[in-house]
Amino acid sequence: MNRTEKEQAIEEIRNDLAQAKSVILASHMGIDVNTVNDLRKKFRDNGVHYKVVKNTLAKIAIKGTGLEVISDLFVGPTAIAYSFDDAVIPAKVVKDFSKGKDKFIVRGGYLSGQALTSSDVVRLAELPSKDELRSQVLGLMQAVPSKFLRTLNAAPSQFLSVLTAQKQKLEEAA
Repeated sequence: MNRTEKEQAIEEIRNDLAQAKSVILASHMGIDVNTVNDLRKKFRDNGVHYKVVKNTLAKIAIKGTGLEVISDLFVGPTAIAYSFDDAVIPAKVVKDFSKGKDKFIVRGGYLSGQALTSSDVVRLAELPSKDELRSQVLGLMQAVPSKFLRTLNAAPSQFLSVLTAQKQKLEEAA
């Protein structure tokens, strides 16, 4: 790699990570190519970017940014996973993929100015995604008016039940 290519790579890493909602660092050393290709496909399907980076270039790219807190995680073969849309999705894909794969090592990550340990990444993966949160909020927004309408309709329907019972009582007495 010549100097211009290195500068372009550094700038690309810096721009991508500056826009990322979260960053997950991992190592897939020792995993066969087909498995890594499956992992890349899972990331692509979920809108997550995944790339292997040179540690020295990545450290230069994050120097002077908030991501500098994770510079010590760039040791050995390093791959980064990040998303511009959802902070939880990269962690979910990594967690699902790493089940039963001892050679895939999650080193840690970055979220909202804080470095994450590998156990933090697992906890992040357990959070609901942006779409799941939206559906929960929408459900809550729909529940309030429908509960209000049921409450409004309860009094007249109970009153109608009382009137119907009184009518039947009067008809039986007559």
